[in-house]
Amino acid sequence: MRSLCLALLTAGLLASTAATAQTTMRIGLQDDPDVLDPVRARTFVGRIVFASLCDKLVDITPDLKFVPQLAESWQISDDGMSVTFKLRENAFYHDGAPVDAASVKANLDRAMTLPESNRKSELISVASVEAPDARTVVLRLKEPDASLLSQLSDRAGMMMSPASFDKDPGRNPVCSGPYKFKNRVQNDRIVLERFDKHWDKDSYHFDQVVFTPMPDTTVRLNNLRAGSLDIIERIAPSDVAAVKSDAKLRLAPVTGLGFQAISVNLANGPRADTPLAKDKRVRQALDLAIDRDVINQVVGEGMFQPAYQPFPPASFAYDKSAERAGRDPQKARELLKQAGYDRVAFELTYGNNTTMQQVFELVQAMGAEAGFDISLKPLEFASLQSALPKGDFQVGQTGWSGRVDPSGNIHQYVTCKGNLNDGRYCDAEMDKLLNEARSTADEAKRRELYAQALKKLQDEDSHIYLFYLPWIFGTQANVQGFVPYPDGLIRLKDVKVAKQ
Repeated sequence: MRSLCLALLTAGLLASTAATAQTTMRIGLQDDPDVLDPVRARTFVGRIVFASLCDKLVDITPDLKFVPQLAESWQISDDGMSVTFKLRENAFYHDGAPVDAASVKANLDRAMTLPESNRKSELISVASVEAPDARTVVLRLKEPDASLLSQLSDRAGMMMSPASFDKDPGRNPVCSGPYKFKNRVQNDRIVLERFDKHWDKDSYHFDQVVFTPMPDTTVRLNNLRAGSLDIIERIAPSDVAAVKSDAKLRLAPVTGLGFQAISVNLANGPRADTPLAKDKRVRQALDLAIDRDVINQVVGEGMFQPAYQPFPPASFAYDKSAERAGRDPQKARELLKQAGYDRVAFELTYGNNTTMQQVFELVQAMGAEAGFDISLKPLEFASLQSALPKGDFQVGQTGWSGRVDPSGNIHQYVTCKGNLNDGRYCDAEMDKLLNEARSTADEAKRRELYAQALKKLQDEDSHIYLFYLPWIFGTQANVQGFVPYPDGLIRLKDVKVAKQ
């Protein structure tokens, strides 16, 4: 009898343990994010973490429609000069404070005024923010802005508790998403835990989410195969066939909205003192030296669609006339001679991961044939993001995950005060074109303005676009409900892991 009771007690304890055992979602990232403050952050992988950590005013669907998140609804005035949001009643920050209109105003004001904010140009059309009552937020605009909802569906619209603003929010973020910050070990892991007061908590099924940076694509995939990760992002194109053939894994690719490019330092500090910065013919020569088709075939396995502009093929602003085939090293050498150079040496700084190393080794080899002596400088990704705005580069990798509206793919990069204009390209006519394109709702007129801006951009070659970004995710076969989005973010709503 005693043995039976003991057995029943043991079974009960085991059942209780099983019922309360912590469930953890483990996600492998290509890079380590920079600061976990949406206002100051720059990295794409940071946006993946924010998708679980920080709710936004609005979100998008997989087919790029805007849907409510912290804002239940919104209304744009007939003249386009104001946008009014109605907030949820049951949304809270991770410190327990309600997400009310005053806190949203504080977040947007901070994004527009903080000296180190990277959201300023995204919200440049906003003149003021009003909070007439606890659930109503009104954005008064300087001019109509067709891109504003797109910006608010990303970091510009992410909300943090105002009480955390003076408590180093980059290290200790206090947001409003389904998971709250627990701890971080730099270059090792970021751990989030379930937030029980989240307004949609029943749609999220993990007690913990652990993000682990693994720059080597092979290491990342091997960890997925071994079962120590549940989801990984940016599977190397060369590994796609292997994932497809593995019954324990699933491939989840989606065409993205962003691009990979290189940016020339034109006027950001002493490192801008190069032939590339002084003469656009040298930049044009570098552009002509690069064969995007070879990058697509050799590194991308046909999945790195060549890019010659910041607008992806899905965008109404995409201009097919900007495309070309192959490369022209002879014309590149002629342009160098016209500019007074036989050969030009420069340093190319990039994020140190397997894929980009292969890409830039190809660029180095192609450049050599056209008259360029390129030295490669790989940096840990967060270090790259720190070096670029400080001007500590001659030519640097510029990757962008893309936005729904075309303004989000170009404005902050090439306007004079653009927050991601690391090379300090500045042209009054370009600013006028892009500001006008953003302020009109007429798609045909916007397309014409973007076409004019693109011609100027291609002539100046301050940015040399390489390829459009595909987002290639891999998951364990028992991960259910995961949907890849064109913005490349990992949304865990309704995602579960089935018992094996």
